[in-house]
Amino acid sequence: MENRLPTSDQSFVESLIPQRAPFVMVNEIAEYSESHLISGFEIKEDNIFVQNGIFQASGMIEHQAQSVALHTGYKYYLLGKDAPTGYIGAIKSFEAEALPKVGDHLKSEVTILNEVMGVTLVNIITKLNDVEIANSQMKTVVK
Repeated sequence: MENRLPTSDQSFVESLIPQRAPFVMVNEIAEYSESHLISGFEIKEDNIFVQNGIFQASGMIEHQAQSVALHTGYKYYLLGKDAPTGYIGAIKSFEAEALPKVGDHLKSEVTILNEVMGVTLVNIITKLNDVEIANSQMKTVVK
């Protein structure tokens, strides 16, 4: 399977992460490098984190964590290996300036700060229409 970036091929993107519908919070990879990834996500009405047309902060955190998983999954894809299962080890900080609405398209930039023995420290900035609406720093752990 060959897939060039950017891609919004939903089946390809989902093959890179352990989550499955209705819990998938990423649907695009725009850029990738060993220390960087830009993901995308369009918020739909039937999303489990949407309440009264607003995508909740818990959904933003999950979107950001899945963006990190997408980075790991794409790295493994390039190596010809299956994507590993991982989880959030710790959230050091999370700030949301605004919550997006149904129909909005998020772009999240993941920057890998450190990766040691399956533990990855990352900064994540989420933008809506090129305006930062959320940022976090978290540790993710691969099984």
